Amino acid sequence: MPDAARPLLVVNEIEAHYGRVCALHTVSLEVAEGSVVALLGANGAGKTTTLRVISGLLRPTRGSVQLDGRRIDGWSPDRVVRAGIVQVPEGRQIFAHLTVRENLLLGGYARRDVGPARQESRVFEYFPRLRERLQQRAGTLSGGEQQMLAIGRALMARPRLLVLDEPSLGLAPMLVKEIFRVIREIRAAGTTVLLVEQNAHMALDVADHAYVLETGRVILGDRSAALRQREEVRSAYLGH
Repeated sequence: MPDAARPLLVVNEIEAHYGRVCALHTVSLEVAEGSVVALLGANGAGKTTTLRVISGLLRPTRGSVQLDGRRIDGWSPDRVVRAGIVQVPEGRQIFAHLTVRENLLLGGYARRDVGPARQESRVFEYFPRLRERLQQRAGTLSGGEQQMLAIGRALMARPRLLVLDEPSLGLAPMLVKEIFRVIREIRAAGTTVLLVEQNAHMALDVADHAYVLETGRVILGDRSAALRQREEVRSAYLGH
């Protein structure tokens, strides 16, 4: 378990299937409130499937998911969002034909307690470039700007747990550094983060705790600093 005292998210021995194929085998993990937790693993290891279960997009066939002590597996995705879990999916999945502002407003649809101007102001603190692109169609943004918009749209919902699936995918090195700088700032502002990321170096740098998945199973889980010293992690994900 991560070092912070209280677990916000607890995934307990979940199994999940696509048809007859078992994609997850009794996966368990915890995300402490106020922490960043990373999921590492090769393609096909089960990382995105784990996120789909947490977000309500895939119902587990066994096990449970709890948010702040309340069981949420089996909930619809919109109910999960309203409870405070918001996912930024791999590939961004922004609304390309809508403007930047319209995308942001859609991200905040579930929050009626905070005005959109206040929510936007928070997003612009992280991503000033989005303020300059407010009336631009999202599909005309660069790849890095689209990733900023996808994260900004999620932040409009003021999540308790921000779930990021491969946020650095396809980005230039300078933009990757920018995205991970923002992840640190989001965590510092009090939002808990669950991160799936192929760039293990960057993931372990930003995370407090990490888990390694292999063929649908958690094979390692420890503080990020400790995992960096494990030979199997160094050889498989970090190089020597």
